[in-house]
Formats: sequence, structure tokens, C-alpha cells
Amino acid sequence: MKPSLIVHGGAGNIPDAAVNDFRRGVRSGLNAGWSVLSRGGAALDAVEAAIVALEEDPALDAGVGSHLNRDGRVQLDAIVMDGGTLKAGAVAAVERIRNPIRLARLVFEKSEHMMLIGRGAEQFAVENGFPLCDPEELITDVARDEWRKTREPSAAGHAEQPRGTVGAVALDSDGNLVAGTSTGGTRGKYPGRVGDSPLIGCGCYADAQAGGISCTGYGEGIMKVVMAKMAADMLRDPGAVAPRESKDSDTRIAQSVAEACVRILGDRARAAGGLILLDREGNPAAAYTTPRMAYGYVGAGGVLNIAP
Repeated sequence: MKPSLIVHGGAGNIPDAAVNDFRRGVRSGLNAGWSVLSRGGAALDAVEAAIVALEEDPALDAGVGSHLNRDGRVQLDAIVMDGGTLKAGAVAAVERIRNPIRLARLVFEKSEHMMLIGRGAEQFAVENGFPLCDPEELITDVARDEWRKTREPSAAGHAEQPRGTVGAVALDSDGNLVAGTSTGGTRGKYPGRVGDSPLIGCGCYADAQAGGISCTGYGEGIMKVVMAKMAADMLRDPGAVAPRESKDSDTRIAQSVAEACVRILGDRARAAGGLILLDREGNPAAAYTTPRMAYGYVGAGGVLNIAP
């Protein structure tokens, strides 16, 4: 089977001045993931490599450079899910993990549970020889300055630096389908708040019989419609968005599903956001209702296609 990869760096109001930063992050994620897949590597390794690269980019809201919560701390969430077994590994509200997608994979591989949070997730990391970091390593000067400004009496209307949740979906040459999502959450969030990103079916889902999905946007809205699982259900039976007698290509069906999901997100949850997906054949699609979404996929001949 021909491998396929799509990644995103978040959806939102990305100004012109920040577009190159987001494109750089997406390119880095694509290069890291595709270097695995193009050598015949596993989808799980490709998703981890892509998301680690995205987490290391301070322009994005995952890992280093994430938004600070109300108390001025970084709390990170991540998930990885295998479409063949429907097993997932997720962590939430961790503060001493530089690359939470790696810890999510450790939960996936070594825990009887599918999600661990906060201190318990970090304890699991220590017990399994996974390194902890100093929480200050995750905080950039830009994020700290932004947090301070939002706490000033004159903070009303302060424009936050754009940063976005990240994610990746990969299909390898053996037909294995894996999806993952990682985030630092919303700016100034209440300590302990967990959004859609690490929740199976909300911010991420993978089913080898349907497709793999990673979402981004207003988490509380995405949770209301369980958007990633909704997309998977539509991919499994696309009749509702693309009639069976339609002559649309598989690529068009995948795109129709993505567009239907963000439309429902707006109509039912009154929220904005976006998603990326691969269908079970590896056809990529993306849709969003925000002004922009940073994403990219590997096209024919290994050519990188990057937006915005």
C-alpha cells in the first residue's frame, strides 16, 4: 500500500505576519513523519516523529511555547490512536513532559489504561524510565510576556500571539493507520482544564475501516459533537454526504466528510475549528471554519503541499 501523511499546526486567526512560522512548523512535521514512512517505517513511528517536531516548534501550541494557564503554568495534553486495534494512549494536564506525544505512546504500549492525567501520568513516566523536564523549559519569553499582559488591568482587547494545537495522521505501506493530537490548550485556561485534544473520538480518532482524524479549534465545541468520531462514522458510510450513485472520487468524498463535520460543529455547537483526515485508502482532506488553518500533506512523488 502507498503510504500517506497529513499534519496540522492548528486553526485560528493566523495573521499574515505569522504564516511563515506556521508553514515552517508544518513542513518540519511533514519532513519528520515522511522520513519514517518513505523508508517503509510504521505509521505509529511516523505520527510520533511528526508531532514531536511540531511540539518542538515554539510557534505552535504544543510542547515548548504552549499557552500558559491562569496560574502561569504549561499543562499539556496528547493522544495517539491505532486504527487497527482501536487502542489509544493519552495523557492530560502534564507539566513536566517536554514531548507529551511520547508519553501518550508509552501509555498506549505499556499501560492497561488508555488515559492518565496530571501527577499520575508523570508518576507513570518515572516508573517507566521516561524523563521529566523542568516546567520552565516549556515556557518561552513570548508566552510569558503574553500571560503577563493579559493579567494587566488594560488587558482587554490584547491580541494573543497565534499558536495552534498540532496533529498528524499516517497510513504506512503495511496498511496501518494511526492518528495523534497534542496541545497546550487555551490561553489562560483554568488549571486542570482538559479540552478535546486528548479525548478519544473528540480531538482524535482512528479506525482502519474508516479513517484517521485529528481536530483543532474550540475544544468545548468539538467535544459537544464528538467531531473526530463523527468524521470516522461518515467515512465508514459516506452516503449522507456523498450519495452512493455519485461519481465523486474517493478524494472528493473524504473532502465532503471533512466539510460536513466542521459545518455541524458550527451549526450545532456554535463553535469554530477544523480537522485533517486520511480515509482508509490514505486520501487526505482538511476543512476549517476559522480564518486559516495550518496544515499540509505529502502528495504524489513525495511533494509537500502546505497551507496556508
